[in-house]
Amino acid sequence: MPYDAVIFDLDGTLLDTERLAFVSGQRALARHGLTLTEPLFLSLVGIDSVTGRAILKDHFGDHDFDAIDADWQAEDRQLAEAGIPHKPGAVALLTQLAAQGTPKAIATSSRRTGAEHKLAKSALAVHFDVVVTRDCVTLAKPAPEPFLLAAQRLGVDPRRCLAFEDSNTGAKAAFAAGMTVVQVADLVRPTGQHAHHLADDLLSGAEMAGLL
Repeated sequence: MPYDAVIFDLDGTLLDTERLAFVSGQRALARHGLTLTEPLFLSLVGIDSVTGRAILKDHFGDHDFDAIDADWQAEDRQLAEAGIPHKPGAVALLTQLAAQGTPKAIATSSRRTGAEHKLAKSALAVHFDVVVTRDCVTLAKPAPEPFLLAAQRLGVDPRRCLAFEDSNTGAKAAFAAGMTVVQVADLVRPTGQHAHHLADDLLSGAEMAGLL
C-alpha cells in the first residue's frame, strides 16, 4: 500500500456535523439577539474556536462570548442526542481500513470534549486509538501541527500519510505537513489549492489516491 497511515478530519469529513452546527449556532446566537448568517457561518468552517471567536467579535462587537460559546455547545449536544449522521462512505472506508490493518487517526480543530462526544454518538470512536484535538496543539489548522502530531503518535512518517479533509483550512494544514491530501467537498467549496485530489465523497477520493 502506498501509505503507512490515514488521518481524517472529523467535522464535515467523517461526520455531517457542519449543517447541525449552523442550526445550533443560529439558535445560540438568537438567544443573545444576534443573527448567524450563512456567509458568516461558512467563514468559521474548519477553524478552531479561538480564531472563530475573534471572527465573531470582529463582526458583532463586544458581547458575552463565553455565554454564547456555552449556549452553542449546549445546542450542539442537544442536536447530537438524536444521532450524528455519517458522511457518505465513512463507515465503509473505515471498516475496510480496519480489515487491512491500516493505522488511522483523527486530527480535528474541535476541543477534546466535543470531539469525544461526537465520536461516541456517531459510533465511530471504536475506529480510532489516536485523536488529536485543539487541546493537544499549540497552533491549530491551518498550521500543520495537528497532522504532524497525529503522525507522530501513530509512529509514522507524515510523508507516508494520506489525509482526508473537507475545508480549505484543513487541506492547507495537511499539505503543509507533507501528506497526500484528498479534499472532499462539504459546505465550503474547495479551492483545491492544497489538495492532490478533489472528490465528491470519501470512497471516490480513496480510489483516486490509490488507497483502495
